[in-house]
Amino acid sequence: MAKYGTIPTSSSPAGIPMNLEYISRAKERLKAGLGERRPWREMFKLHAFNIPKPYSDIVARIKTNAVYFQMNYAIIVLVIIFLSLLWHPISLIVFIAMMAVWLFLYFLRDEPLVIFGRLITDWVVLIVLSIVTIVVLLLTRATTNILVALLVGVVVVLIHAIVRKTDDLFYDEASGSLLRSPGGGP
Repeated sequence: MAKYGTIPTSSSPAGIPMNLEYISRAKERLKAGLGERRPWREMFKLHAFNIPKPYSDIVARIKTNAVYFQMNYAIIVLVIIFLSLLWHPISLIVFIAMMAVWLFLYFLRDEPLVIFGRLITDWVVLIVLSIVTIVVLLLTRATTNILVALLVGVVVVLIHAIVRKTDDLFYDEASGSLLRSPGGGP
């Protein structure tokens, strides 16, 4: 009787079960996805806050900080909405389901999103996910809580974007993104 070798059915390394491989890949993707957010310490440096004088400085700061801290701002708004839904269980369940969608389509994506052969930018994903989340949550009849939380979140983000100086941030024209300056601190 002939003995045949076994054919591996998964691509996991020898000795690591498939479910552990999935968990470790998810952890790596979570770290990489959240790695795009800026450090919270950098966002809240006390010496980097002041009130801008002319209106043009306010608009420039909002634009620069919105691009530089976009992941942090999204997290802040989502946490504020989450906290407002603690007393609405159905809305909270829907919100948690939408957070799973956010994790996979916005926070944990390692490759650009392509739909029907078209590249979808992060800003489009952010806007569409925000609108879909709000519409789905409004269908759960927690309208007042959601709208107030969204308003509070936008106000918090705008206040930070206005008072956070952008002197230690700069635009890297080669890669088309904002980066920390080398002397910008931790």
